[in-house]
Parts: sequence; C-alpha cells; structure tokens
Amino acid sequence: MDLTRKNVAVLAACQGLLLANNSALVTVNALAGYALATDKSLATLPVTAYFVGSMLTTLPLSLLMKRYGRRAGFTLGAVFAVLGSLACAGAVYIGSFWLLCLGVLVLGGYLAAGQYYRFAATDAAPPEFRSQAISLVLAGGLVGGFLGPVASTYAKDVMTGHAYVGAYFVLVALAVLSMLVLRWLDIPPLTASERKDAGRPFGAIARQPAFIVAVLCGMVSYGVMNLIMTATPLAMVACQHPFSDAAFVIQWHFISMFAPSFVTGKLIHRFGLRTILLTGVALNVGCVAIALSGLDVAHFWFALVLVGLGWNFLFVGATTLLTECHTPAERAKVQGVNDAAIFTMLVVSSLSSGALFTYQGWQVMNVSALPFLLLTGLSILWLARQQRRSPPAGA
Repeated sequence: MDLTRKNVAVLAACQGLLLANNSALVTVNALAGYALATDKSLATLPVTAYFVGSMLTTLPLSLLMKRYGRRAGFTLGAVFAVLGSLACAGAVYIGSFWLLCLGVLVLGGYLAAGQYYRFAATDAAPPEFRSQAISLVLAGGLVGGFLGPVASTYAKDVMTGHAYVGAYFVLVALAVLSMLVLRWLDIPPLTASERKDAGRPFGAIARQPAFIVAVLCGMVSYGVMNLIMTATPLAMVACQHPFSDAAFVIQWHFISMFAPSFVTGKLIHRFGLRTILLTGVALNVGCVAIALSGLDVAHFWFALVLVGLGWNFLFVGATTLLTECHTPAERAKVQGVNDAAIFTMLVVSSLSSGALFTYQGWQVMNVSALPFLLLTGLSILWLARQQRRSPPAGA
C-alpha cells in the first residue's frame, strides 16, 4: 500500500502540472488565435485542434504504454508538450495562425497521455482502493487550475512586442517539471506474457454491459460539461454581464470539477458505484434546470457548479467501472478506445457549442443535453438489472 500511495502522490502532482498546462493554454489560446486569425470566425480553431490532437494520439499512446510502460508513455506526452509549446511560441513570434494550430495539435498528445494518470493509479492498487486512487489523482488538478492562468498572466508580456510568447514558454517549463516528477513513478511493468497476450477479442469486451455503460458515462460527462462550459462566457457577455463575472463563474466551475475528488472515491466505497453515477446524472439535469430558470449571474454560477459536480461523479464512476471490464493484458486497447471516444465527444461538443448558442440560443442548447442524460440514467439502471441477473465474476 505504501508504494501505491507513493504512485498516487506522484500521479496527482503530474495531474496538477497537466491541468496547469491545460488551463494556461485555454487562457491564452483563444486570445492568440483571435489576434493571428485573418478570418476571426476561425479564432477558436486552435481549441478544436487541441482535442483533435488528443483524439488522434490517445490509442497509440495506450498501446505504447503496454509495450514500454507507463513512465515511457507519460514522458513522451511531456515531449509533445515541449515541442508543441515551442511551435506555438514561434507561431506567435512570426504571426502564423496555422503554425499555432499545428503546435496546439501536437500539444494535444500531452493531454491524451495525461488522461492515463487516473488509470495508472489503479495498475498496482488493491481493488478496494481503486476508486479512491482515481479520485485522489484527479484532485491534483485543483492546484493546477489556479497555477496555470496565474503563471501565464505574469509571463505573457515577457517578450516585448510579442504578447503571449512568454506564456507558451511557461508551458515548456511545466512539461519539463512533469518529466522530473515522473522519475519517482514506480509502477511494475506488464510481464512478457501479458505484453504478448492480446486478451479477448475487442468485440467480446465491448459487449459487456459494464463496458457499454462506462464508455457512455465517460462520453456524456465530458460532452455535456464541455457543451455548457464553452458557451457560458458567450451567454454571460450577451446578457451584459462583465467579463470579471464570467471569469468568477468559470473559476468556481473548475473548483467544483476537482475539489470533490478528495471524497468521491470514499463515497463510491460507501454508497456504491450505481448511486454515485445516478447522482452525477441528477446533478447534470439540475444544471440544465437552473440554466433554464434565469439569466442572472447567480443562475450561471449555480448551473456551472452543478455541472462540475456532475462531471466529477460521472467521470470518476465511469473510470472505476471501466477498470472492472478488462484484464491487465487487455487494458491498453480498452482504455485507449474509451479515451478516444471521450475525445471524439469533446471535439463534437466544442464544435457544436458555439453553433448551437449562436443559431438556436442558450435555452435550446441546454435542452439538447437532456436526451443524452436520460439515456445515461437509463443505461445505469439497465446495468444494475443485468448485474442482479448475472453477478460479475471479475476481470
């Protein structure tokens, strides 16, 4: 258990650095894109490129980790961050919008690698500690969410005449620090037989009710959260709320996403996985209800806090459920496909959020999330029924 807790602490630190990188990137990317884009309607294209880069690299990185180990895969992800950040800095320096998009595309590989921190925490953890290990690693993101924007704000004007170049150098420093922290990671590699073993055909794994529900919960948790979060600043500005209020709302949204991770694993252990998943769905529905009830700052704040809490319960629960669906030899392809599906949903939701808000409005955009939440809730109840009929033997 001491080794498990040490690995959890290392991975939580890496998660914090990843989220610092991610939040700094979100802070500066749209502004840099708007400054460089000739066609201002393309200003958010770098944000989409970030998720596309993650989507393209997540499965290859998972397979690489199976062959060479977690540390090698995480280090490669940090290398992507260094190279992508340098490309972005160069893009801002020479004024190239498309080089900026390319740099952010490469940076997406770091986000893809970092998504496996939560899975790595369970590799050598006893079954009863897995949900707590996952939630504690995700809790590391709470610090990173504050560190990234503050660091990038101070550094963005370091190079006179080239705003934002310094902010991308901060991303390089965060990635290098992540490489150093990874030296303390000590996860036993797969045995030679496990590396060679392909496990069951993927079709057999994908037919498991637990796998179906785990992937669906992961996709919907991220899709609904990203859909509503992305459009909230636009809606608040359209309602004549000052930018400072929008920043306040997003900050509390971020807190609500990661702060519960200190206790989510314990809640799963005490109340059961199904209860926490259904609570996550209910919190998301509550977010939509509050968002539809008014347009004051308090409505936006409460809605974003609820969707953050709902994301946490659904995402931690989905990750825990997925670990029950595969053997060690199968985890690379199962985890890779799961995260590729999540990043695909992120690409779709980031593209559709602005379009739905612009052409259909805030209320229609929120209502569009309800069918997905209803489907998720019904799937969790269906899984519970299947498990009562045939209790799982364990992977």
